[in-house]
Amino acid sequence: MAILQYQAKKYQQGLASAVEDILTAEAALRIAINGSVFTITMRTPGNEAALVRGLLYAEDMYRDLEAHPVIAVEERNQYGYITAVAVTVDPEKLGKRDLNSRNLLSVSSCGICGNTELVDLNAGQSLADKPGTLSSTTVLQMFQQMRAGQNTFEQSGGSHAAAAFTLDGQMLTLQEDIGRHNAVDKVVGQLILDGQLGDAFCIIVSGRISYEIVSKAYVAGIPVLAAVSAPSSLAVDYARELGLTLLAFCREDKFTVYAGWVQD
Repeated sequence: MAILQYQAKKYQQGLASAVEDILTAEAALRIAINGSVFTITMRTPGNEAALVRGLLYAEDMYRDLEAHPVIAVEERNQYGYITAVAVTVDPEKLGKRDLNSRNLLSVSSCGICGNTELVDLNAGQSLADKPGTLSSTTVLQMFQQMRAGQNTFEQSGGSHAAAAFTLDGQMLTLQEDIGRHNAVDKVVGQLILDGQLGDAFCIIVSGRISYEIVSKAYVAGIPVLAAVSAPSSLAVDYARELGLTLLAFCREDKFTVYAGWVQD
């Protein structure tokens, strides 16, 4: 759990008082692949192996599910947080994307910031062909499980969460990060590291759904995506085109289905 304590002054009803607030940590992580810098991403420190694994998988840089990259820590900051890693992989297994196709900086608020082009999502089968349908009861239970496990958010109020579930609602992994897309990358990466990617039927997120979240779910082959908040128009368009089931506004015992369907 990456949190830091900060001194501040709180004003309430015109009166000031000194307070000590807990904030979600945010730090840069430089990722180099085979000696070349791939990106610097802003994220919440912790579970770097899963973050790197998921990010490289989502961006078609490294898709081998059996041989995991070697990830070596190169730098840490004054808090002990990892700030640079060196990734070593078989050059023949690197994806079709050029290392230079991503600009240097990727901020925590935007999963596609730093990319010079969008990932091609049209070169694959529709996820609507995957068997199984979630029940409405299972959907609501999944969000209850995720909320109960958001320890960083509980203390700081400043982190997003993502979690992966099986068809019957068993939680496989839950990850928190200051960036929505980072949390999803950590989930996908952890599933790969645990050999459970094929077991995941649904990813849920604590924020909104935009294009990059849909792209990550699709690339991972996970057919259901659901969020506490709203979807963007492009997210809905792509979900319908790619055969994803997309649910949003999943809170207060209700949700809206924008693509696909669930059982009553």
